[in-house]
Amino acid sequence: MTKNTAWTKKDLLGLKELTREELELLLNTAESFKEVISREVKKVPTLRGKTVVNLFYEPSTRTRVSFEIAAKRLSADVINIATESSSVRKGETLIDTGKNIEALKVDIIVMRHNCSGAALMLAKNLRASVINAGDGWHEHPTQALLDMFTLKERLGRIEGLKVSIVGDIAHSRVARSNIWGLTKLGAQVTICAPALLIPPGIEKTGVRVTSDIDEALADADAVNVLRMQFERDAENAFPRQLEYFKNFGITTERLKGAKKNILVMHPGPINRGIEISSEVADGSNSVILEQVTNGIAVRMSCLFLVSGANENIKKVGRLTSLPVNRLKRP
Repeated sequence: MTKNTAWTKKDLLGLKELTREELELLLNTAESFKEVISREVKKVPTLRGKTVVNLFYEPSTRTRVSFEIAAKRLSADVINIATESSSVRKGETLIDTGKNIEALKVDIIVMRHNCSGAALMLAKNLRASVINAGDGWHEHPTQALLDMFTLKERLGRIEGLKVSIVGDIAHSRVARSNIWGLTKLGAQVTICAPALLIPPGIEKTGVRVTSDIDEALADADAVNVLRMQFERDAENAFPRQLEYFKNFGITTERLKGAKKNILVMHPGPINRGIEISSEVADGSNSVILEQVTNGIAVRMSCLFLVSGANENIKKVGRLTSLPVNRLKRP
C-alpha cells in the first residue's frame, strides 16, 4: 500500500468490491484505533457531531454492541433501531425507512438485514453512508476485517498464511467475506464442510475444497470455525448435531494433528459441543475473545473512513485523502 492511498467510497457494502490497497488501509487504520481503545481515556473527537444509526432487521448482540461502542469511542451520537418495534411492522419499505432516517440528518446507517443485497439497495437510494453489518447469505465485511486484523496482529502478516474455514459454508456471509478478503491479501484458504454445505463452484474464488477435517487442519496456521445454522435446515437434510460434531467438530484430540500454535477463531455465537468443544473454545489456541475486542477497532476504522469520504463528496464533489493523524486525544 502506498502512503497516498485514499478511501474513496461513501459506503462499505462488502469485501468483494474492495482492492487490496483498500483492505490494507482499513486494517492499518484499525491499528491506530486499537491503540486508542487501549488508553485510559478511550475516546477521540473524530466523529463529534455525527450521528450513527444501527438499523438491525435481524437479532444481534456482538455486532450491534460493537458498532455502538465503536461510534461512541469516536464521539458520535448513536441511535439503535430494532425493527420489531418500528414502522417496519406496519409495512414500511426498506427505502422509505432509510429515507425517513436520513431526513433526520443522520450521517451513517449501519444495517443488518436478512435479504442479500439489501445494503446495496439502501446505499443507492441515500446520500448518507451505509455500512453492511451482514446481509442474508451475501457478506459480513466487518466480521471478516476483524478476523483478518486478529490474524495480522497475532501472526504478523496475512500474505502466505494458510487459513481453513470450517462449517456451514453454504449459508455463511462470514465465509464469503473472509474468502474475498483473505485471498486478496495473499492467504491460502481452504474450506471444509459436508458436501451438502459446500456451494457449487466455490473453487472459482481461489480456495481449496475438502470434506476431510483432518486434512483441513493439518497445515493450517488458523482455523475459523463457523456456526452451524440448523435453523436453515427446512428439509432436515443437514447432518444431525452429534453426527456433525463427531465428523467436523474442533476438539482437543483433533487439534493434535494440527500445528501446535494453530489459532482457533469463531465469529460467534458459539454452539459448544456442536462445532467446537468447550476445551478448545476456552483453550490456549483460542483467539475468540480477542476477535471481539478487535471488532471495536475495526469498526471504528470503518466508521471513520466512510464518514470522511462522504464528507468530501458532499463538500467539494470530489475525493481527497483522509489522514489518520486526526486520531488525536480529546
